[in-house]
Amino acid sequence: MKVVDSHIHCGIQNVNQPYGQIEPLLKDAGIFSACLFAPVEDIYYRYSSAFDDNEAWRACRVNAHHYLLRLSQEKEGIYPYYFVWNDFMVEDLERNYCGIKWHHHPGEPPYHYQDPRCADMIDAICARNLPIVLEETCDQTLKFIERVAGRTSVIIPHLGLLNGGFDRLLHAGIWQDANVYADTALAGTREITIFLEKFGADKLVFGSDYPFGLPEPQLQRLTRMGIKHRDLEKICAGNILKLITL
Repeated sequence: MKVVDSHIHCGIQNVNQPYGQIEPLLKDAGIFSACLFAPVEDIYYRYSSAFDDNEAWRACRVNAHHYLLRLSQEKEGIYPYYFVWNDFMVEDLERNYCGIKWHHHPGEPPYHYQDPRCADMIDAICARNLPIVLEETCDQTLKFIERVAGRTSVIIPHLGLLNGGFDRLLHAGIWQDANVYADTALAGTREITIFLEKFGADKLVFGSDYPFGLPEPQLQRLTRMGIKHRDLEKICAGNILKLITL
């Protein structure tokens, strides 16, 4: 069965997470394809909401993205994602990215949603039909989904664990939207089971969230749940490949 790990953090600047360290972990799990995001630590200083951007951080972001693009050129089955920040560099999307990472936790520097360049960035992402892995506060998650409704796909990581919680998002009805998906990274079997019962296997994608989760145990937990093989094929590869190759 083909497997794509759709949630891997990979970088070599402010953290030590080179692909050479990740690749053997994927191979041990029988995984030969992965969606790679730059680590948050290579995009902005996440430990203060008062972070002030500067040239050094802009250079760090450029290097982080170039590293992922270079990996995708050197190895098959590598799908680089672009990590959006408040400089909203629309021109960067001209490169061969397969998806978007949009990430903010409480206490971290927030996105400048009122900046006109933010609207331009979202419009450019939607025009390219790039799936967005959205990790935001609950309120901003709901607003963001409404903002891109019908224009591109959104993947909520961890089945909403860090977007306000699975139950809260479930009650908000976000997964009733045909374009809103979830990934399994670090999610519990309870949440996965409920999601599959309510929405089926077509809206769920496998991810490990390396280095916070390891590919092999995350995959084994999923494959040992008794999910039908044809549904596992969708969750483990089919769904994400459809999203990133539109």
